[in-house]
Amino acid sequence: MEIENTQTKLLILYLLDRMDLPLSRSQLTDYIIPAEFMDYYTLQQSLSEMVDGGYLDAIADNNTTRYTLTDEGLKTLEYFEKHIPPSIRNKINHYIKDNIKEIKRSFENTAIFFPDSENNEFLVKCGVYEEGRVLMELSISVDTREQARLIQNNWKNSAKTLYGDIIQILAEEK
Repeated sequence: MEIENTQTKLLILYLLDRMDLPLSRSQLTDYIIPAEFMDYYTLQQSLSEMVDGGYLDAIADNNTTRYTLTDEGLKTLEYFEKHIPPSIRNKINHYIKDNIKEIKRSFENTAIFFPDSENNEFLVKCGVYEEGRVLMELSISVDTREQARLIQNNWKNSAKTLYGDIIQILAEEK
């Protein structure tokens, strides 16, 4: 059931909005291709065009890229959401309901960074999660991509230890 180019982009926006998580290319592919919404090449082309057009942010996360909506992408979705057939929206909503816990598990220790073009800095978002609960989230601004990558890698390699150390320091009476 391949759909036209405009609808493929709206479908991607809708999925990312409802999932409310940055999704990797493989996570998007794992759902969109078996659901027969579009073929692999159409998905890749749509993602590239949407990043270039400012509708999606592509966030480097170690060896993968995760996609999130930009404000422009969200505005576009809000305006055109009614053009996505209800059957497709229902299929996406059902998929999310059935798979959100598994997808969230892949985020138990996360660290992603992206450029903050307004301040000419990089923002690193780190988190520790357990069974869908937020245990800790940190946002750190740094001056260079290298610093952002170093923090990202250190967090991913030591999140549980860092979490314990931070809790101990903050819970200590002074």
